[in-house]
Amino acid sequence: MPPVKLSVLAPGQTATIGAIEAEGPVCERMAALGLRSGRRISVIRRARMNGPIQVRIGTTDLILRLSEAAKVLVRAGVSAL
Repeated sequence: MPPVKLSVLAPGQTATIGAIEAEGPVCERMAALGLRSGRRISVIRRARMNGPIQVRIGTTDLILRLSEAAKVLVRAGVSAL
């Protein structure tokens, strides 16, 4: 399966982070939050009207703007929880 943006995954789907398409402070912030290549990530829920999405990495839940989630490429292993 080709890489897709985290922002297109539906609630209940999981994937492995392949790459972060951000630079500078945004990339550093994402790394500090645990968004790193090779980590498993699950989409918990999405807000209405293109609002933020809630994701889980390990035991940590994060809320990401769609613009931030679009910078995270995920790969293979997308499956329902």
